[in-house]
Amino acid sequence: MDKKILIVLGVIVYALTTFASYSFFSAQTSTKKVSYDVPTGGNTTDEDGAPKTEPCPLNGKLYSEAQKAKWESRRPLAIMVQNNVEARPQSGLSSADVVHEVVAEGGITRFLTLFYCENPEIVGSVRSARMYFIQLLQGFGENPLYAHVGGANTPGPADALGEIKDLGWYQNNDLDQFAVPFPNYWRDYDRLPGRATEHTVYTNTEKLWAFAAKNRDLTNVDKDGVEWTEDWEPWTFKGDAKVEERGTVAKINFGFWDGSLGSDYVVEWKYDKITNTYLRSNGGKPHIDFNTDKQLSSRNVVVAFADESTANDGYEHGQHLLYDVIGKGDAIVFQNGFAIEGTWKKPKEVDMMRFYDADGAEIELVAGKIWIEILPEGNKVDF
Repeated sequence: MDKKILIVLGVIVYALTTFASYSFFSAQTSTKKVSYDVPTGGNTTDEDGAPKTEPCPLNGKLYSEAQKAKWESRRPLAIMVQNNVEARPQSGLSSADVVHEVVAEGGITRFLTLFYCENPEIVGSVRSARMYFIQLLQGFGENPLYAHVGGANTPGPADALGEIKDLGWYQNNDLDQFAVPFPNYWRDYDRLPGRATEHTVYTNTEKLWAFAAKNRDLTNVDKDGVEWTEDWEPWTFKGDAKVEERGTVAKINFGFWDGSLGSDYVVEWKYDKITNTYLRSNGGKPHIDFNTDKQLSSRNVVVAFADESTANDGYEHGQHLLYDVIGKGDAIVFQNGFAIEGTWKKPKEVDMMRFYDADGAEIELVAGKIWIEILPEGNKVDF
């Protein structure tokens, strides 16, 4: 009997020491506390007065320990948001950690918005998937969540829904509105009256994270216990430059397509040297978030040039587009009032798009919001 007791006690001690060891090493590999330089007028504490010491893994922005505890239980969530004139002002763009903007069709751009460290109550309007957005999203860890309303599905190189199935995302980390029931998505015809029906779908990040956890066994780990950060390497970040060391590039202007719709999608980012932020205008007007009634802003504006082509897949309502976002191309990184001309590289789908200066050194991004503007090769950027 005594021998059995000793064996049981040994097993218990082993389990406890194993758990303690795991906890210790997990703590060592977690994101370290960082104290970046805070721009003039910035807040060093959150709304509850807790110090902001915890960098968001996606963009380096600082949050409190309580906020970090929330994001550590989930994985990145990408939501397709429409930029049709009828869909403006959109909801939730100001809360995204990272935003990619690319033309979806007919010169009309769309946003791949990534949420992880913030959770806005409303995001939208939500639209359909495209192949190149999927490829961009693949760089954000193991099985990121992807929220959209259907997608390009004509057989051929632009078949986004076919790609989702081929990747094994279908009924896993894919959150297509057609497979995810109300109230995770809903239509709101009164939010912006007079719009076409396709611009009325909205969602909530907390609902989607909860749905993924309950129905897909996807939290910060999958059903096999694999962390979403497995083999994922984030960008590197730095604090704001001191005011006297900031540059003088005051405005960034560019368009996506020429033609009758072009003026509605011309973008201007105006640099505010004091706050070290870029303020966005779209179609000649300040671009406002419906949730906050404030103009969209970013710490970093990255312009990446990629080859644009048509899929020629017989789509009867126009042309599905392709953007070659795998490989490399020219890029301009705007930060701290400077324009850094260089290149982008994304060797494989599962790699992040990274940015390099003229000497080939990877560019550190300024901790804070990141906007990546993908333009057709040959487009002009004025700054």
